[in-house]
Amino acid sequence: MSDNRVKLSINGMTKKYSNGEGVADIDLTVHEGELVSLLGPSGCGKTTILRVLGGFLKPDKGNLYLDGVEITHLPPEKRPTAMVFQSYNLWPHMTIYENLAFGLRLRKLPASEIKESVARAVALVQIEGNEKKYPSQLSGGQQQRVAIARALLIKPAVLLLDEPFSALDAKIRSQMREELKKIQSDLKITIVFVTHDQEEAMAISNRIVVMNRGGIEQIGTPEEIYDAPSTRFVAEFIGDMNFLQTQEGKVMAVRPENININIDSNGGDNLNGTIETMMVMGHFIEMILNSEKGRIKAFLPRGGNRRFREGDTVSFSIGAHRMFTE
Repeated sequence: MSDNRVKLSINGMTKKYSNGEGVADIDLTVHEGELVSLLGPSGCGKTTILRVLGGFLKPDKGNLYLDGVEITHLPPEKRPTAMVFQSYNLWPHMTIYENLAFGLRLRKLPASEIKESVARAVALVQIEGNEKKYPSQLSGGQQQRVAIARALLIKPAVLLLDEPFSALDAKIRSQMREELKKIQSDLKITIVFVTHDQEEAMAISNRIVVMNRGGIEQIGTPEEIYDAPSTRFVAEFIGDMNFLQTQEGKVMAVRPENININIDSNGGDNLNGTIETMMVMGHFIEMILNSEKGRIKAFLPRGGNRRFREGDTVSFSIGAHRMFTE
């Protein structure tokens, strides 16, 4: 993952817009070689944070440090960061080679060095043979590879990615995630990644920052976020969750995979429910139960459905769970 050296620090950062939206009192530390995702619904402030990091927005208060140097007031061109947008932002009148070489030419590097660097970048993102083409001749996935390669060519201290795969179809998006994770691991670069897709964040992140209404709800590894949500919002936002009212006036949150179906009952804590629907979801079965606790979703292994039918009454018990106040 990452070593313990702090790469990026956000201290008490606030950025508000005229309509009152934005972010407030953001504290976040990112370590060397870490991929951190900012995850949350639209309008929660995750892109605002990324644009402040890139220098495209000026914070109202707070400080930003990169490699121990304050960058709060530096413009984008003076920051050792690179940003990749979901819209690719490639120059349509330039070939792929020219798009990739442009930033290096601005730095007045020798032509031979530019050629070698572009060749390495093209190989890294697997777009060999497309150097003479124009962006309009490439697929969306290929264009995004070019955008990522162009950002990497300037060797940023931190790579900023703003929902870079959201315009791609599901299969290509999954492939791009895998490739990005491999590039990040191979190059050991530090990445801050914005997404509203929880599956995407869970798949690629070392840590996830779950955001809501301009603030941070929880920071943790994917496992910590999934298994131990610290707030009800996180429990609702990440994955599937059943919420059951308890006699003590609290709410029990339990994952569908932690609903244990057809446990031999000796009384105890077992409950009863009637199977309303059963759906094959690939490698598992999704079962909906009508029970005295309300409608409950349970996940069963694919082979575990043969003895169950819709309309059957079954017993079940509750495994690992979290408790929240109402």
